[in-house]
Order: sequence, then structure tokens, then C-alpha cells
Amino acid sequence: MFPNPQLQSAPASPEALAAPQVSGAVALLQGLVAEGVDTIFGYPGGAIIPIYDALYDFQEQLNHVLVRHEQGGIHAAQGYARASGRVGVVFATSGPGATNLVTGLADAQIDSTPLVCITGQVFAHLLGTDAFQETDILNITTPVTKWNHQITDARDIPAALAKAFYIARSGRPGPVLLDITKNAQLQLFEHAGYEPCTHIRSYRPRPVVRPEYVQRAADLINQAQRPLVLWGQGVLLGQAEDEFREFIEKSGIPAAWTILGAGALPTGHPLNVGMLGMHGNYGPNVLTNECDVLVAIGMRFDDRVTGRLDKYARQAQIIHLDIDPTEIDKNVTATVPVWGDCKETLPLLTQLVAARQHPAWRQRFRDHDAEEVAAVIQDELFPTQDELTMGEVIHQLNELTLGEAIIVTDVGQHQMVACRYARLNHPRLSITSGGLGTMGFALPAAIGARYGAPHRTVVAVIGDGGIQMTIQELGTIMQTGIEVKILLLNNQFLGMVRQWQELFHERRYSAVEIASPDYVTVANGYGIAARRVEHRPDLQPALRQLLTHPGSFLLEVRVTRENNIFPMVPQGCGVGEIRLK
Repeated sequence: MFPNPQLQSAPASPEALAAPQVSGAVALLQGLVAEGVDTIFGYPGGAIIPIYDALYDFQEQLNHVLVRHEQGGIHAAQGYARASGRVGVVFATSGPGATNLVTGLADAQIDSTPLVCITGQVFAHLLGTDAFQETDILNITTPVTKWNHQITDARDIPAALAKAFYIARSGRPGPVLLDITKNAQLQLFEHAGYEPCTHIRSYRPRPVVRPEYVQRAADLINQAQRPLVLWGQGVLLGQAEDEFREFIEKSGIPAAWTILGAGALPTGHPLNVGMLGMHGNYGPNVLTNECDVLVAIGMRFDDRVTGRLDKYARQAQIIHLDIDPTEIDKNVTATVPVWGDCKETLPLLTQLVAARQHPAWRQRFRDHDAEEVAAVIQDELFPTQDELTMGEVIHQLNELTLGEAIIVTDVGQHQMVACRYARLNHPRLSITSGGLGTMGFALPAAIGARYGAPHRTVVAVIGDGGIQMTIQELGTIMQTGIEVKILLLNNQFLGMVRQWQELFHERRYSAVEIASPDYVTVANGYGIAARRVEHRPDLQPALRQLLTHPGSFLLEVRVTRENNIFPMVPQGCGVGEIRLK
């Protein structure tokens, strides 16, 4: 029997003769510790067993959270990253383990979430043979990763891992995937120590700021009579909340947020005029088409924000601040592009803008707020009918959390209600799936958020459709004992699809009624306390119990079945055509 050359120790270089020999798996884990990783979400399998075997000796340094499905693992890593501002880490095996990460990778890519995903792979000499659980995960994930790479030699692991963390967290963040063959995990080599990556010659994550464009932007702002700021997650990713606040407070410009930008400015701030987009607030949507200068900061002009592009802010001069040059002019042509990290560009702009207040223009937003309250919010938050509404549930939740809890939302009607009525006093308190709209996101993401911010109360707001996509992660809560508050709004429909079918397809309800299990019984089966509420007098006591119960708790609230979410910009319409009813 001939020895497998893939498992032999690599020859030592002269510089590493005194270095200890370690396996590729050990070198990987040492690198994670060196990068400051404390929590890993994952699910083991045959092709990644050597890494899990090495993990046995790292239990005091690395906490591994065993999820119930790889998709749950990557969403948990996303929640961890979004709550903590650090890189999330997930492990999966080859084949179906790796492909089960794809939805989370796509979600993280479009929402700019920094992740490092480690997948096991078959032995290098089996690549291309259709070996058991072999999948070409590099080609599968190329469109949904910021960078991916396959490692077939243990000596390449430290440098590749360092590069992965640097790429994931620098510039516009995103997910990275390293696929490591089993022989590379087992192979011994002389490891001289882990060196973090600080530079890649062909990679420029921070564009060079051009002062002349900052000056041009300031000139436009100083001349504006009706300026409006639209901010997105770039402010949070750049940790530029203070710089952003200084800019808008000096310039006096009303500011509206995308769904991922929520929390960069407290929701109670007088210049915060609400949420943009299809189900955003009335004022900022209507007045986008009346402002004379539009200042976009760290946002990408997604179609759910702009509506029809040929009807979007045609009257305005556009200033676009973004770290990613590919976003400039991609959807909306900028009059003045300002490339760079907004933590760097905003102070430069603040120095140049005049101190102003714009009282008459800001009053326009307050007037539209009053219209929205009269037409929508009053009935949604303080209904007179017997059945509970999603809005009143979220309103009472906000009254109890006082803007201090992390709210993790799934996707659907409850998401729009929870985000629009959010009460947020600090950054990183709102976590949701934005660009991809991934149902099933909230429960595992809330688990990850709790690990990322253990000092915060974490509330997962979920619909009856979304929870059934990843309900098995209740098992992760059971095994770890992690504390997550689950607020389940059950309307017995796939609510957002049903709303569209009602409004635009003559109430032809096709495949949107969804049956549910007894959630209280299911939660109890996982050792999680639970309660169901259907009547208004029981709501506030039940919400108090949800928040004060020691440990995880699931509260199912039965809400009205056919409640539509307004305001709404119908698909194919401009933001100025937003409907209140």
C-alpha cells in the first residue's frame, strides 16, 4: 500500500525549521482565535470532521453553536455580525452542507454583511470525480460572495484565512467562503505563526476621496431650499453615526432612512422624518419628488426605495456618497459623486456646509405626518375593531422596550410594520433581511444577535409563514439555553402576497392561506415557555411576560387576518403615487 501523498508533511522552509508542526485544521482554528473570533455557528459532516476534531481542543477559546440546519447557521452568523459589528463565522461540510449556505450568502452579499464561511471538501485527489458529497461550491457561490477560494494544501490556510477576514470586513463588507479539502485539513506543516492581512495589492477597499467633489456637494447643499437626506446602512457599516448626526444637525436637513439604515439616527430625533420605500412613511416618499437637492449617504437606490426610476426625483440634483464606486450612477445618475467611506467624507462635508434650519421645508414633513396619522396610523395603532392588529402589537412592544432592545424581523407584513414603527435609541438595534427578503431569517438571526450582543434583549418578530421555514432552530435555543424573545404574529396567511392578490389580482387568493401547528405546544416540546393571545386586554400583560420571563419565551399573537399594510407605493408607480388606503 502506497502512502497518500496528500497527507504527507510539506517540506520545511529554512525560516520555519524551528516552527512547530500542526495540522491544517489546527492552523485554521489558531487563525480564528488570532482574528478575535469567539463564536462559530455550524453543523459537522464527513468532509469537515478534521476541523471539528481539532475544535475539541479549542473549546475554551471558541464557542461552537450547533444549529439544526446550515441555513440556520449562516443566518445566525449574520445576526451575530449585524448586532456586534464583527465578522460572523460559520462551518459546514461539503455537498448539501455547503449548498445549504447559498441563501444566506446571497442575503449577506446584497446586505453587505461580513462573514467568513468555512466549508469542508473531499480529498484533493478526488476533485472532479463526482465523489460522495462533492459539489463545486466555488462556481455555485461566485455570484453571491465577495471572494471565494479553495485550499488544497495546508500551508496555504493561514494566508488565505487572513485574506478572507480582510476582504470580508474592509471597504463594503460582504461574505467570503473558503473551501478546504480534507487532505489539507489533515496535512501537517511547519507553522511559524498567524499574520493578519492588512493589504492586498490588487484590492482597493477605500476609494481616494476627491476634495473637489466634496466642495461641489457642499456648494449644492448651501444653495438648496428644499434639501433631503436619504441614508442607508453605509452609515452603520462605516461606524459613522456621530459624523452623520453632526452633518444633519449643522445643515438642518430632514433625513429619511432605508430599511437597513434604521438606527443610525435615533427614531425620536427631530430631523428623522421616517422610513423610505414601498411601505415607508408618507412624507419622505412624497417629498422626494419635491426636494431640490437629494443627498444619498451609504444607500444604493434599490427599486423598493425608488419605485419607477423615470418618475424618481427628476427635479432634484443628486449628491451620492458611497464607498462602493459601482453603486454610483448604477440606478440613479449623480450630479455630484462623492466616493469614500462616509466616516471620512461626512466630516469634510460638514466643515463646508452652512448652519441652517429650513423651518418651512421641515414643516411640510410634519404636515404629511399628520395626514398619515389620520389616514393610517391612528387606526393601526389604536384600532376600534375587536381583532388585534400588527401595528398595535408593535406599538405596545415599543412602549415596553423603550427603544433599547434589538428587534430582529423576518420578511412580510410584520416586517414593514415593525420597521416603520420601530423605536430605536442606538445603532444596531434593527436587524432584518433587506435586499433578498429571506423568509426564515429572523429566528436564527435572533440567536446570533444574542451571542453578538449578550447585554441586549433580543426580540424576534416573525410571521406564521417565516417561522415555519426555520422553526427547527428552536432546538438550538433548547440546547444552548440562549435567551431569545419570540413574538409571533399569526394572521393565518402569507400576508404580503395575500395583500397583493387582494389589491392587484381581484382577491384571487391563490396558495396564501397557511395552516400552522399549535405553536405553544411546539415551543413547550423544545422546553421553551410559551403563551397565546387573541384578545386586547391580554396583550400588554403577555408582552410583559415575554420580556421579563427568565430565558426564552414564545408569544403567539393572533392578529386580524386581512389587514393591509399602508402606506404603499404600488409596483410600477413612482414614490409620489404612494397610497394611504
